[in-house]
Amino acid sequence: MAEYRIDDLARAAGTTVRNVRVYQDRELLPAPRREGRLAIYSDAHLVRLRMIINMLERGYAFAQIKEMLSAWESGRSLAEVLGLEEAMGESWAEQAPRVFSLSQLREMFQGQLNQANIRRALDLGLLERWGARFVAPSPQLLDAGSELVQLGVPLADVLDLAEQLQSDVDHVSETLVSLVRTHVLGDPSTTVWDESEVERYSDAIQRLRPLAMSALNAAAARSAERVIPEILGDKLVGLLKMNQNNS
Repeated sequence: MAEYRIDDLARAAGTTVRNVRVYQDRELLPAPRREGRLAIYSDAHLVRLRMIINMLERGYAFAQIKEMLSAWESGRSLAEVLGLEEAMGESWAEQAPRVFSLSQLREMFQGQLNQANIRRALDLGLLERWGARFVAPSPQLLDAGSELVQLGVPLADVLDLAEQLQSDVDHVSETLVSLVRTHVLGDPSTTVWDESEVERYSDAIQRLRPLAMSALNAAAARSAERVIPEILGDKLVGLLKMNQNNS
């Protein structure tokens, strides 16, 4: 499980440290683990924080959110509640984050990594600051961007592509999850939260991981097989004609 300091937790959830403290004061967010004077949060806290933000955006008041969360937890042990939230919060990535120095990144992107591009990469979540170095949560995505730059695509355009890809994939993932929520999990407000229901939710979440990855990978592969020849076909034909004329 990942561990977060309060500023890391707020950044991961897209909110502020002040809001995190407010949610704690209102007893919506469980207290962190303490290591001396340091407060340590887990993926379960991140999932709970995102749930709170989502409910606030839907117009619920603090008192209503607390009541619903309390009702949901009623009769459940802390281990059961956190177990389900941690299952929801586990990383879906099949790769470990990697740390890069600024010089390594500049070499990867052939000197195109200026301050503006770094800020853009940080805003998109492709990079995270770690002291004087940077962490790539998805090194595979960073490597793909480096390959495109080496092929001759400007880094600014690669970052535009990364933003568009993330938006498109988010939409597909949201559609898939919405179908499961509607047809499998049902309305949580009418759910009787006994032990079997908690286990059913946990099982559905765990099965969503390989399902989502398999569906997205298969769709991307089919699309590439169809689109790449269509886009590059005229260039290949031109090269073949040129070779034929020169022979």
